[in-house]
Amino acid sequence: MVDLTQTLHWKDNDVEVHKVVVGPYENNVFVIRCRDTGDAVMLDAANEHELLLELCQGLGVQTVLETHGHWDHIQAIPQVRDAGFAVGVTAADAAMLPSYDYILEDDKMIEVGKLRLHTVTTPGHTPGSICFKLVDKPLLFTGDTLFPGGPGATNSEGSSFPEILASIDDRLLTYGTETMVLPGHGDDTTIGAERPSFQSWVDRGW
Repeated sequence: MVDLTQTLHWKDNDVEVHKVVVGPYENNVFVIRCRDTGDAVMLDAANEHELLLELCQGLGVQTVLETHGHWDHIQAIPQVRDAGFAVGVTAADAAMLPSYDYILEDDKMIEVGKLRLHTVTTPGHTPGSICFKLVDKPLLFTGDTLFPGGPGATNSEGSSFPEILASIDDRLLTYGTETMVLPGHGDDTTIGAERPSFQSWVDRGW
């Protein structure tokens, strides 16, 4: 069984964020849990479905939210859905998934117990990439849109470097400097650490 004390990544009085790294591409999978009600959501059913199902069952996950439809982020979807957990994805990326249950829309609130996740569509890495900002908390889950050191890759079909730059500039860098960025791979960063480098990303072209 997974040790939930080892997966705990961030917490305060209201929320727990658990993190595991799975699969050959070392995907970050996050569980956001309301400490008051025990309700939770998982971000990206990426890989290693046995581990993810243990997390879902141990942390009270109600549903799975996909940040985008790339292969490495969706491998565990069939097993997760078979176990009774619904999967949400944006309409623009829905066809990339083997199956799903509902569509995520921009600028909506997803209730997780007493917590609220604000949906922020950020096309560029894929047409339907989406980020999630935890309301009243300094936590922004960016999928493969924003990493330490720059934007996600835009060299695959359906991706766009100008679009991802616009998404980051218009929709993510507007958050406060202290906002933590929790990406789909690798380490955390902050908006304050990344904002000064934006023009350098534009200039380098990737």
